[in-house]
Amino acid sequence: MILTVILTILMLMIITVPHEFGHLITAKIFHIKVNEFAIGMGPLLASKDRGETKYSLRAIPIGGFCAMEAENEESDEEGAFNNKPAWQRLIVLASGAAVNVLVALILMIIITIYVGVPTNTLDKVVSGSPAAMSGLVAGDRITSIDGKESSSWLDTVTTISKNTDGKAMKVVVERDGKSRAYTITPTKDKDGRLVIGIVSRASHNVFVCVGQGVKVTWNLNSQMLGALRQMVHKGIDRDSVTGPVGMAGLVNKTAHTGILSYLYLVALISLNMAIINLLPFPALDGGRIIFVLIRKITGNMISTKVEGYMHLAGFAILMALFVLITWQDLSKILGH
Repeated sequence: MILTVILTILMLMIITVPHEFGHLITAKIFHIKVNEFAIGMGPLLASKDRGETKYSLRAIPIGGFCAMEAENEESDEEGAFNNKPAWQRLIVLASGAAVNVLVALILMIIITIYVGVPTNTLDKVVSGSPAAMSGLVAGDRITSIDGKESSSWLDTVTTISKNTDGKAMKVVVERDGKSRAYTITPTKDKDGRLVIGIVSRASHNVFVCVGQGVKVTWNLNSQMLGALRQMVHKGIDRDSVTGPVGMAGLVNKTAHTGILSYLYLVALISLNMAIINLLPFPALDGGRIIFVLIRKITGNMISTKVEGYMHLAGFAILMALFVLITWQDLSKILGH
């Protein structure tokens, strides 16, 4: 229980503090006055002033904030957020989500480096398998199957699995710099998958793993956007939405399966936060971005004061949703 609480708090901090740090860095680059950058929420524990910014540590470790001058009100100060060009404000607002994506990417690269990227070089050939009986050995590198080039382990697995008729396949490998061809007939494993009895050798090359990490992060992001579009078209399934209590349950599950599962969960939620935060809803960065664009096009048709009220209303709605989702999570746990 204590470990779950610690890991949940750590996850929230990994997700929110870098997000706010993204706002801080870009605000500083554009000489926007930042009144306070806080780690944690609630009562102040300690603080230190550096220049015009107070850097503080607060009692409740569930996030943080970057308070810029005149985010929701007018100000005559040159360094106030509302007095900066629209393009600078847009970059500052989008930077938090961008850092969340970066956090997810870094975590995915760490996971990939540890696990490795499967290659077409064989690490093991299962004794008594079709591959072993045909003559394949560890160290062989598969180059083609049935005349089709196989440049990755995914190509190899996909080609074998598509041989639904279970016909003999011509597998060409490279061994000691020479090509060798073997005829192999796949068999089905206990799960009904077509296999020939080979195990891939994983590459831990940093450059290969970085490339794979980028690819995995991009695919996850695409899947999340697809799920969001589905929610818009078909409505929100209550069971698919979770809050801090539900996240703690997920953390508890990953804590029992290892650090890699935990890091993967943090990466997923960090990506999720980036997407949710950019939704065009008041109080979220996406909502603020929409107002910047509207005011750039229409001038002062919407005043800073009115915008501030709309963000306040949006924040109230988000808090109500937070309470509702938390209650739903607790109901699931209690079996109601």
